[in-house]
Amino acid sequence: MDIIYSSFATVLTPDVFFVLALGVLLGLVVGAIPGLNDTITLAVLVPVTFSMSPHYAFALLVGVYCSACYGGSIPAILLKIPGTASSVVTTMDGNAMARKGEGGLALGISTISSVSGGLFSAVVLMFFAPALAGYALRFGPPEYCALAVLGLSTVAGMSGKKVLKNLIVCVLGLLISTIGMSPQTGFPRYTMGVMLLYEGVPLVPMLIGLFGVSSVLHMLERLGNEREQGVPEQLPVVGKTLPSRALLISLAPVILLGSVVGTVIGIIPGAGMIMAIYLAYDLTRTRYRSLPFGTGVPHGVAAPESANNAVVSGSMVPLLALGVPGNSTSALFLGALMIQGLRPGPALFKENPETAFFIIVAFFVANLIMGPMGLCLGRMLAKVIFRISTLLLSGCIVLLCCTGAFSVGLDPVYIWVALIFGVIGFIMDKTGLPQAPLVLAMVLGPMMETGFEQSLVLSKGSFLIFFQRPISCAMLIVSALFCLIPVFTWLRAKLKTA
Repeated sequence: MDIIYSSFATVLTPDVFFVLALGVLLGLVVGAIPGLNDTITLAVLVPVTFSMSPHYAFALLVGVYCSACYGGSIPAILLKIPGTASSVVTTMDGNAMARKGEGGLALGISTISSVSGGLFSAVVLMFFAPALAGYALRFGPPEYCALAVLGLSTVAGMSGKKVLKNLIVCVLGLLISTIGMSPQTGFPRYTMGVMLLYEGVPLVPMLIGLFGVSSVLHMLERLGNEREQGVPEQLPVVGKTLPSRALLISLAPVILLGSVVGTVIGIIPGAGMIMAIYLAYDLTRTRYRSLPFGTGVPHGVAAPESANNAVVSGSMVPLLALGVPGNSTSALFLGALMIQGLRPGPALFKENPETAFFIIVAFFVANLIMGPMGLCLGRMLAKVIFRISTLLLSGCIVLLCCTGAFSVGLDPVYIWVALIFGVIGFIMDKTGLPQAPLVLAMVLGPMMETGFEQSLVLSKGSFLIFFQRPISCAMLIVSALFCLIPVFTWLRAKLKTA
């Protein structure tokens, strides 16, 4: 405990605290800009930290990493544009709340949920990192394949009355995920000779188009209808930011559930934030069946926002304790540690315990800083955005979307990807096809394919390997239960009407 106290004292010194707060502010701004994310920002900052002292370097990186995924919820709620991939699910209920005049409340719930999820996973990281990291090493190809199946099975749980439409979109997403180089043979598939597609359809431009460009098309359509009918343009109100005590109490179980899911998924290397937010959202929908999710339910904001920030600290568990990065962003942390002459893994806690616990405590304090800073920045942005006319706002969004898509790969083709998926997203909205299963399938498809092929190689073609290993078997059983949810719902409805 003494080393934890001394780490708090170091983090709270004025100069280190200022650098940490600067990192949090930078992460909020980066997350709020579509196309930019924590990975891109850390990739730029890691070489800069070479000349910094370890305390300043890690304080800056931790601040950016903690707040960037929360920053993505600001445009997701206000404009239905996920600033980062971690805010995709937040758009469903968050933007619906904003359209009802509860944009400020949605931002407040997002902030509180993100801070709570981050603090929960930071405490877990602080006290249980070495013990929990051991379980991450038990994941092999069968477990990753079963994990992807579990994620895809949530499509059935999220379907409600749209089972067939969800399955169609999920299959479409899986087909799109096969574009690129085959992980087994290295042969290009469905690339049509376009070099860009050799690595698959780029995710960030696709998300920008699917949610950002399509939202512009909807805004222009709505503006055209209002002008035809002679209805004056009405600006939405921000509303109050802080939720009531009663609402917070009702959201507490949801935030706890999202925090647990995010922490567990974060500890598993390679599982990813997308998996965590969809699983947390689906479990919340399953628990609160009577709520009309997708129409502006606060629970639909609290679940994914608590999960995505919990993943952040959770991903540091295998990195610090084992030297295994949990995702691409924490892999950049691995580079930052090595730049400072440190060796991540069990030896880090023995040879440099001060640095290890400094990073852990910095995550805890960064989440505390993010709360008031996020509330102030979110409300300020909401007031500015809602005062802009629809036509001018549409132009600004298109400019941001094109800039964000181009910045991902510095290639004009990325802009075309965003525009194409913008039209696809608009058509899906018009035909009632959900977009969430498409994103989930595109993310989890490669993980499932790679895990499946590697598992069959290990077992020499035997499918029993998925059931002989306890973790993969358990996840497949849970997946089967998720798939049976629509069947049980249908049977219960039939029995009620009989």
